[in-house]
Amino acid sequence: MKFTLSWLKDHLDTTASVAEIGKTLTMIGLEIEEIIDPSSKLDGFVVGHVLTADKHPDADKLKLCTVDNGQGTLQIVCGAPNARAGLKVALATPGCVIPVSGDKLKKGKIRGVESQGMMCSTRELCLGEDHDGIIELPEDTPVGVPLASVLNIDPVFDISVTPNRADCLGVRGVARDLAAVGLGTLKADPLTAPLAGTFASPRRVQIADDTLAACPVFVGRTIRGVKNGDSPQWLKDRLLAIGLRPISALVDITNYVTIGWGRPLHVFDADTLNGDLLVRFAQPGEQLVALNDKTYELTAEMVAVADQGKAHSIGGVMGGVESGCTETTTTVFLEAALFDPRRIARTARALTLESDAKHRFERGVDPQSPVWGAELATRLILDLCGGEASELVIAGDMPAGNGPIDFRPSRVKQLVGIEVATATMIAMFERLGCSVLSTSDDLLTVQPPSWRGDIAEEHDLVEEVARLNGYDNLPVTPLPRLSMPKQVLTAQQKTLRVLTRTLAGRGLHETVTWSFLPRAQAELFGGGQPELLLANPISSDLDAMRPSILPNLATAAGRNAARGYPNVGLFEVGPQFHGGEPGDQTRVIAGLRAGKTGPRHWDERPRAVDVFDVKADVLALLKAAGVNTDSLQIVAEAPSYYHPGRSGSLRLGKVVVAQFGDLHPAVLKALDVKGPMVAFELFVERLPTPKAKATKARSLLQASAFQPLERDFAFVVDTSVAADAMVRAARGADRQMITDVSVFDLYQGPNMPDGKKSLAVSVTLQPMEKTLTDAEIEEISGKVIAAIEKATGGSLRK
Repeated sequence: MKFTLSWLKDHLDTTASVAEIGKTLTMIGLEIEEIIDPSSKLDGFVVGHVLTADKHPDADKLKLCTVDNGQGTLQIVCGAPNARAGLKVALATPGCVIPVSGDKLKKGKIRGVESQGMMCSTRELCLGEDHDGIIELPEDTPVGVPLASVLNIDPVFDISVTPNRADCLGVRGVARDLAAVGLGTLKADPLTAPLAGTFASPRRVQIADDTLAACPVFVGRTIRGVKNGDSPQWLKDRLLAIGLRPISALVDITNYVTIGWGRPLHVFDADTLNGDLLVRFAQPGEQLVALNDKTYELTAEMVAVADQGKAHSIGGVMGGVESGCTETTTTVFLEAALFDPRRIARTARALTLESDAKHRFERGVDPQSPVWGAELATRLILDLCGGEASELVIAGDMPAGNGPIDFRPSRVKQLVGIEVATATMIAMFERLGCSVLSTSDDLLTVQPPSWRGDIAEEHDLVEEVARLNGYDNLPVTPLPRLSMPKQVLTAQQKTLRVLTRTLAGRGLHETVTWSFLPRAQAELFGGGQPELLLANPISSDLDAMRPSILPNLATAAGRNAARGYPNVGLFEVGPQFHGGEPGDQTRVIAGLRAGKTGPRHWDERPRAVDVFDVKADVLALLKAAGVNTDSLQIVAEAPSYYHPGRSGSLRLGKVVVAQFGDLHPAVLKALDVKGPMVAFELFVERLPTPKAKATKARSLLQASAFQPLERDFAFVVDTSVAADAMVRAARGADRQMITDVSVFDLYQGPNMPDGKKSLAVSVTLQPMEKTLTDAEIEEISGKVIAAIEKATGGSLRK
């Protein structure tokens, strides 16, 4: 919302400075966006006097002028057609910054002749759009004085108005608020006084019955004998200062009333209308060419103001070009109506159409304004365009505003903590336009004015008291500083933090994806059941809750690969769903690796990621979670979306705590991503809960002064025997002495019986107290052989 200082002073009698007004506006909730003071850009500009204006020796359209700047004479080359001797001008001397361009003026040569300054036009000083010639100042203007001191320059205020303060979308509403806070006195408004018509309007208005809720009242008036020429300069200046382009007197008057009083209006060229006007809902498909020269197709939910043949206006938004006023208009029909704010907002949004009228109607204008708005516009039209006005034509009924409010003065202290005398509150309310119907020590009955639709409850009046009393005057009371509580995390939350850091340390990037996905993808991972489908998905292709996090990670990796990043490691911590009831979800840490183990390198050739990479990720997570990995069982079982033979599960007893492997090629094809991709899922809620307090303190580092020993064993076992069974059996043979067991060889082929394989393990022995003797080593080796033979049914390979 923009307005000039002089415009504000038309409504407010005040001696406050621009800075004081700006500060006060912000403090009462009308935040200043910007104060534009054109005079601040005129430093160095002075009044000049053209002594001579001769023809340029080398250019027909240029003049060589001698200009007095009050301290001497300057030679200036000028191309303005109105440059002549005796003229008082706006003079820029070298060093001045030209406002329109921001360039610093320098001496220069124009067609071989030196120019020592510049005589400026209105546009070059950002004071208007006139660029047809240089500014002509009055003849009695003193020479050499600062230019800003002789120009009628009007500072412009640009304020931010919140949606609830529709009354301040007019200059008079702003002036009323400033007067209420004590920054001046609100002037009377004689322009809104009733004006008697001299004849009955030949054109009537009717509101269709089904449209009364959308347009409860319509006030009109015929004005004949008008002359629609240019607006007077003061009106043009007002509109130009706030960024509006003057068009014609009739149109400019409606804009002036809209900005000045917050009352949108419209004027029809009455000679273009066919009979009486009807306010109705538009017919589906009905078209209208609006004043912005764009054609709009209306719907049955939009209000149209029509004659007996067709629509001429989109009610409350914009008029039509066919009935718009031109320089030939001699009879107008003035419209001042009310429209439903919500319908105006929906209409403008559907048509992507903005206007000053729409901006005010959708926020709610004064319900009593149609009559006084019509009277105000009539006076301005008669003053500026002449003519004769008819009696008012009124269709519908004026809606009632908010009713009286019971206000307890004590609520101000209770809600905002300030002490304000009841008499002071009553004075505030009256300055705002409220009527105090009854008073007592404990209760006031306050009737808010029609233009304050935002005052409807007791707390609204409390807010007005706090606002007018000054937000700077609110007491500053520090909140009690309680001792800060210690951070409390559950055991699972602590574990999750450790696990996410572990994965990040292994080069995986954490992601956050949707908890839903396309049903077709959900079915690939065991989901897609009816109870997991969304009734109202945010997108038609995201219609099912995810049964696994992996499809989202796989498609994310595919998007990265499509953009030139094929080698990625991703993980996510979140729920996956297996039912439609509360609690039918499992918290999972899911990870995925795609592409190769790294970029090309001269020393080490990268390889494609494989199942052992994600197996290592899972084991690292379990170790970080405090799980004894020696107790884990690895079984070659995994869901069908993993590759059979290249996947497995980790169990603690009968509980599957994790699963991992290659994603099945058919699944990757269905997801439209390229492999290989390997993944894992760790079920957080199935992990054993860490002990709150260690039962026995022990050192994590148990260094030995004695050298470890390695012994290798090869066994012939059935091909169905898992290597993990051998490793677990060997480790359990002597848990104190055996510190590590690893598989180092697998053989199947010639010289090996059918259905058999050779599996070799390396066992590390770490003595802690003394060097082992040969007999002790043989004893432990015997235990290893016996344990493996018992667990696998195999035999030591000779």
